[in-house]
Amino acid sequence: MIKDISMSEELVHSYIKETAKYLRLPGNVQILDTTLRDGEQTPGVYFSPEEKMRIAQRLDDIGVDIIEAGFPIVSSDELTAIKMITDAGLHAKIAGVARALEEDIDAAIKCKVDYVHLFIATSNLHMKYKLKMTGDEVIKRAIASTKYALENKLKVEFSAEDATRSSPEYLKEFYSEVQNAGASIISVNDTVGVMTPRAMYQLISEIKTIAKVPVSVHCHNDFGMSVANSLAGIEAGAEQVQVTVNGLGDRAGNARLDEVSASLLILYGIKTIREFRQLVPLSELVAEYSRMPVPPNKPIVGANAFAHESGIHVHGVLEHMATYEPLTPELVGHKREIIIGKHTGSHGIRFILNKMGMYPEESQLKEILEIIKKLGNTKEKITDIKLKEVAESVITKSI
Repeated sequence: MIKDISMSEELVHSYIKETAKYLRLPGNVQILDTTLRDGEQTPGVYFSPEEKMRIAQRLDDIGVDIIEAGFPIVSSDELTAIKMITDAGLHAKIAGVARALEEDIDAAIKCKVDYVHLFIATSNLHMKYKLKMTGDEVIKRAIASTKYALENKLKVEFSAEDATRSSPEYLKEFYSEVQNAGASIISVNDTVGVMTPRAMYQLISEIKTIAKVPVSVHCHNDFGMSVANSLAGIEAGAEQVQVTVNGLGDRAGNARLDEVSASLLILYGIKTIREFRQLVPLSELVAEYSRMPVPPNKPIVGANAFAHESGIHVHGVLEHMATYEPLTPELVGHKREIIIGKHTGSHGIRFILNKMGMYPEESQLKEILEIIKKLGNTKEKITDIKLKEVAESVITKSI
């Protein structure tokens, strides 16, 4: 019988707890899920209004704080989908994304969103080549759009697009101005995923020196560091993190909801979402609708996240799950699997056969194991049915 634990001192080493003493961790972290907006910007992904509604309901069931339902100005279908979500009476706040333009904000107003997530680029690269605006012009536009949204009874979160390639001094001026204009949250966007965790920690620490409102982080995964950078931002005091289900998003995607929320809970002791057991079902739903399957070796929700083949690992897990699992599969709605293959040991074979009601003697078990290892070397997938056939032939022969 596998000895299970849910949360205990044995899961996380004291190194983590010792390090936490020197961090600026906030007491609470909000989750803004942008699967329905940034996630849908994944090349080839399209969610119908009905699919968006179902995903939003699942996100609400899980307990995310904010659902970024879409980009209202994009199309009439987008506006319709967002309106469906705002009319559904969900517990989560519903946000719509808008450029720092009145027409975009007007579209968000039509959707009856709880608040508008405004953005404008702040890097010299974007201001020169995309916006054709000076830094002063960008700040004036940001202030004007914030005031316009507030006049129309919308709460404002303001993102500096490409913040991580912007001048830190200019960023501090920009954020100071938009929060003074009335923005309730300021967001630091690693738009092309170029940050490292140490750099993100330093940047958020800088922004926190002028922040009078909560700070958010929005990290892309171009170098595979979106989750690490998001956590580094939280370590420096960021109170909100923006994520997507299955890491969907532009190019290589965004920080993943499952990895960020599970890491915050297990490694930092910060609970964000309410129903962790719904993470796997939600992942499966979004994978189906997006037609983007989850790689089996992905942490938390991947098919192999709690699968064990190695004899040494199986032996350990059968004695105590924490030997080779840093969190329980049940916590996130997953299940543990003992896989049969060339690396399988006798403990794993015995465990599976016992579950089938078969109890081979030691000599029989040894022979069964030898046959299984040979089959594993042929790359043949060894199912429970195949194992049962092998075991029955060995046991029958011995009678």
